[in-house]
Amino acid sequence: MMLRLMDKRSNRKAWLSIFALLLVILSPNFCNAQDSANHAGPGPRSKSPKHAKPRSDTYTLVGAGDIAWCGDLSGAKATAKIIKGIPDAAVFAAGDLAYERGTDADFRCYDRTWGKFRDRTYPAPGNHEYNGSEAVGYFHYWGKQAGEPEKGYYSFNLGSWHIVVLNTNCYSKELGGCAQGSPQETWLRNDLSEHPTACILAFGHHALFSSGLNPRHAIHPELRPLWQDLYDAHADLVLAGHEHSYERFAPQSPDGRANAENGIREIVAGTGGKDHTPLGFARENSEVRNANTFGVLKLTLSSGKYAWQFIPVPGGDFKDAGSGTCHNEGVAAD
Repeated sequence: MMLRLMDKRSNRKAWLSIFALLLVILSPNFCNAQDSANHAGPGPRSKSPKHAKPRSDTYTLVGAGDIAWCGDLSGAKATAKIIKGIPDAAVFAAGDLAYERGTDADFRCYDRTWGKFRDRTYPAPGNHEYNGSEAVGYFHYWGKQAGEPEKGYYSFNLGSWHIVVLNTNCYSKELGGCAQGSPQETWLRNDLSEHPTACILAFGHHALFSSGLNPRHAIHPELRPLWQDLYDAHADLVLAGHEHSYERFAPQSPDGRANAENGIREIVAGTGGKDHTPLGFARENSEVRNANTFGVLKLTLSSGKYAWQFIPVPGGDFKDAGSGTCHNEGVAAD
């Protein structure tokens, strides 16, 4: 009699256990937990890449130069708000990021504005990063993200586009100049030779062509050897800052001759927020200019073509937009 009673109790416990297990398995929380475990892999779940590849072969690159000054961050904060509204874009920062001397303290001001996009930013050094040092604060802030230390030039790809970041501070002893045969020029020539079928965009701080009021500040002929390499490789766009204004040039050769078929289109966008500087008389091939509007330059890069758009900060009425085809249109990307 006692054995039968024990068997009944055991069977009842077993059925209750089975019933409870079924309830757990069928619950939504259990299913969600299993789904997370199946996708997590060993250890913590990995973060998404900085720039996840979109379904189409179209990428967005947005930015400017001449950005943050601790004395007045209103301009940098305003341009940062525009970039915040384009969350999937890669960001280019075309030099003079942290005024006045690019120190650790100066970069803390940059960090309060454009630093919000640090993980998706591709920086280039400006002359203010070299103001008093060999860009020590710049390389300390960016680390390997700025290329090899004491060089500051590097390249990367966005879809079918090859992007080259130049260090245009040619006077730097550590850099070794920008002349033909210099370390950077040799690197650039070799780098471009490895991407013979890509559309090509380059950016740095100083411009080869500019209508800035002071020609000695605005125009940098020491960059011509780098431009020649880009021209020989059929580059499409060169972006710059340094002049605190916006200016777009028609496609031209390194010696400044208009060349609609093979020329490089230069756009100067020193509009990141520091302040404004005046423009002089329009230089040859200058198409559009503005010297009183903060904003960012947005590039839409697709297979074989590109489009540009200058987006002003709220209250600014200057705008510029257009499109073009890359010189390697119709050639498969490497």
